[in-house]
Amino acid sequence: MTLEPTWRWFGPSDPITLKEVRQTGATGIVTALHHIPIGEVWSVDEIMKRKSDIESEGLRWSVAESLPVHEEIKKRKGNYGQRTENYKTSLRNLGHCGVDTVCYNFMPVLDWSRTALEVEFKDGSITTKFEAKAFAAFDLFILNRPNATRDYSDEQYRQAKKYCEGLDEDRKEQLREAVLLGFPGSKEAYTLEQFKLALREYDDVGDEGLRENLYGFLREIIPVAEEFGVSMAIHPDDPPWPLLGLPRVVSNKHDVEQLLHVVNSPSNGLTLCTGSLGAGGQNDLVDMADRFANRVSFIHLRNVTKSGEGDFLEDNHLEGDVDMYGVIKALILEQKRREGEGRRDTRLPMRPDHGHLMIADQKKANIYPGYSLFGRMRGLSELRGMELGIRRSLGL
Repeated sequence: MTLEPTWRWFGPSDPITLKEVRQTGATGIVTALHHIPIGEVWSVDEIMKRKSDIESEGLRWSVAESLPVHEEIKKRKGNYGQRTENYKTSLRNLGHCGVDTVCYNFMPVLDWSRTALEVEFKDGSITTKFEAKAFAAFDLFILNRPNATRDYSDEQYRQAKKYCEGLDEDRKEQLREAVLLGFPGSKEAYTLEQFKLALREYDDVGDEGLRENLYGFLREIIPVAEEFGVSMAIHPDDPPWPLLGLPRVVSNKHDVEQLLHVVNSPSNGLTLCTGSLGAGGQNDLVDMADRFANRVSFIHLRNVTKSGEGDFLEDNHLEGDVDMYGVIKALILEQKRREGEGRRDTRLPMRPDHGHLMIADQKKANIYPGYSLFGRMRGLSELRGMELGIRRSLGL
């Protein structure tokens, strides 16, 4: 048995076809019903239609990523009670249809944050990065967020101002677009005014409030997930530190320990994202893989090279600051342990998370940042090769 090689696919509108995915070496598909508005029910009919499309190409719908959590649930405002009931119904329907792993996140407003989406890498491929002074420049001088100065030191303010003064209007627009994109695999983005309103909604939530809202949500949904054989896998914050005055509550080992103990169930699990957690200087990914191995339900493998100032660049999968060998070894040993215990969740789906835009990708229209064909195929090949080498060295 190996870790299940999977591929994130954005449905029929994805420029990468399932026939192409099948040739990458992936056997599982990670997808979602993106056409259904967030907060509405995923019906059995819609789930089975997508599942049938996937299975017709000889693949398996391995993970639902994401079954999004509506902002009203995160804020515990408005119609959050009905949104939660809808979420439970979608979980029941997914379990009924045999989709047994769900990835989700509890990040306020944005699903990820980058400051540049088209960075030329040393080999000529295109990658993404986060630069702290660029983000501060956006926050302070483009967004003009009220009271933003409280979140920056005098030196950070000075650097951000100098950075912003060096940008022409085109580069300011590129920065604005990069930050406001916020939804991996989508070209949908906020306007500045929409973004300001969304941020304002969190003024009275705060760190403790968001944690309690997450824990309350878990107490509601995990019993449903257990009943219908679904493993919930929360995705860490990306990047793993507070931004724009918004709290972050899944950013480090302590955060993960807390949320896993709120409902101590195998269905309350973790998406181990080596890139998101790896961007945080406080996070030792091998230690976290060892510590939380028995609660890992889904694996995102990507690498970052980071600086001490909060900057990071998305690197090749086997390069960068994350010890990918150590992480994969820990997960292989965990899979072996689960097999020995007779657990049902032995597949351990993993996917190459993000991938550089290589020359062939750059010629194809509508390939989103990080969601290339050839870049991810290279990553998947490297990761599978490393896994095979580790298994042979362990005699497995």
